[in-house]
Amino acid sequence: MGAMLVTGGSRGIGAEICARAAERGYAVAVNYRTGETEARAVVATIEQGGGRAFAIRADVTNENEIKRMFDEVTSRLGPITALVNNAGWGGQHGPIEAWDAEATRRLIETNLFGPMLCSREAVKRMSRKLGGSGGNIVNISSAAARTGSPGVFVHYAATKGGLDVFTTGLAKEVAKDGIRVNAVRPGYVRTAMYEDDLKQSPDWVRSTIAAIPLGRIAEVRDVAAVVLWLVSDEASYVTGSIIDLSGGRATQ
Repeated sequence: MGAMLVTGGSRGIGAEICARAAERGYAVAVNYRTGETEARAVVATIEQGGGRAFAIRADVTNENEIKRMFDEVTSRLGPITALVNNAGWGGQHGPIEAWDAEATRRLIETNLFGPMLCSREAVKRMSRKLGGSGGNIVNISSAAARTGSPGVFVHYAATKGGLDVFTTGLAKEVAKDGIRVNAVRPGYVRTAMYEDDLKQSPDWVRSTIAAIPLGRIAEVRDVAAVVLWLVSDEASYVTGSIIDLSGGRATQ
């Protein structure tokens, strides 16, 4: 099964992916930037269930920290066979004229540049032409990439749109090297980010939820289940796919 690295694995969707991966037999690296206590709690739960895991701090916008993280994961858990680019940030809500330049730069670096760098390091280790044995990369996108989220966070939507394009292109580039690359595009998921959005733009969030045909927002288990399917042999012919997980909500 090998090792799985989950960026932003200390809470929410990431923590659930870590737990599910351990149940499937993966040795799991739980990445965090500030949530050390939460990351160690995820590790403890996995170990109590008989799995292997460890927590590793790294800022996914920092190239040197990313390189160190991949080297340490490989040293401690063996070859990385799955990477989940989950770390992300929602940023501040508001129209374009209210954006702060530095906050927007941080948003782009976290949501797009970080996954690109992490994917680069994963490919270096997974690629068959470079001596690896293949593997899987899954990017956590957002339904905002389809809707654009006008007036709320079009900058966030743009980073996720870029991640979708990156997913498509990278999948074609590395398919011959034994690496599959896919993305999951959730709508609202019951996480801390959702709670933050609810505080910043309550009317917009409520109207968005009201438009979901299934009548509810997603739970973290819904996202984790799709991610674990994508890295499994059951999805061995799936690459370059972006799976919408928005309860049937149409683009608007």
